Amino acid sequence: MIRRSIYFAGSVAAALVLAPPAFAQEEDHSSLTIGVGGAYIPSYEGSDDYRVIPIAQARGKVHDFAFWTRGPALYVDAIPNRDSDGVDFELGPMVNVRLDRTSRKGMKDDAVRALGKRDVAVEAGGFVGIGKTGIFTSAYDNLSARVAVAKDVAGAHKGYVITPAVEYVTPLSMTTFVGLGVSAEYVSKRYGRYYYDVDGADALASGLPIDGRAGDKAGFKKIGVNLSAGKSLSGDIRKGWAIFAAGGYSRMLGRYADSPVVSVAGSKNQWIGALGVGYTF
Repeated sequence: MIRRSIYFAGSVAAALVLAPPAFAQEEDHSSLTIGVGGAYIPSYEGSDDYRVIPIAQARGKVHDFAFWTRGPALYVDAIPNRDSDGVDFELGPMVNVRLDRTSRKGMKDDAVRALGKRDVAVEAGGFVGIGKTGIFTSAYDNLSARVAVAKDVAGAHKGYVITPAVEYVTPLSMTTFVGLGVSAEYVSKRYGRYYYDVDGADALASGLPIDGRAGDKAGFKKIGVNLSAGKSLSGDIRKGWAIFAAGGYSRMLGRYADSPVVSVAGSKNQWIGALGVGYTF
């Protein structure tokens, strides 16, 4: 099975990879993995306060057409995985529901809460990528690269988000795997203005200094890395029950890191952790 990833994530894209390694000689053309757990995430993207949230995710494929969720995002690969050489070309639609700062209860910082809630953003777009099974450690490890492009169609930030990512997963045995992922986010002016600018009215309400630089131009908002691992409880990571864990770190960048929402009320350094249990049918 060509390696597919699933992320347990919170409203600020905290991620836990749930990705059984590939054992091509026993490939199933249809499968389903579901998982539940808990994640420890910043209360908003750029916050220095943390909270624990419940998480639920799924991944699978139908006749070699794969789909997976990453937090509140859904990806569907329109190219079936049928290459005998382990090469997987990815192309398809995706949609993400961005919930950052949409609840006052979820924002622990008084100043950021005073800025008011943000509307729910629905980011629709597509992705393209390529992966290869059998790279470094065995015939079953997998290296992949992917870029997703999405635009808000719900009238919240009204901008776009570009997400490049590189991921590597390798089995250590029939019961255990580990993974490493590196990703970044490039956002539009409208996105930066909506979430990170502080105008005069905002400054009066929150006590934060005025700063409108985040909305001046598009740019890279953050870069991050995560480590993950999974352990089968049934003796085979490809089926039955398994437990998963992950930890990640991301760094806010440039004008977004310098925004008072981050530099005064929060932190450039963002940490996540997650634990979960999954079942593969």
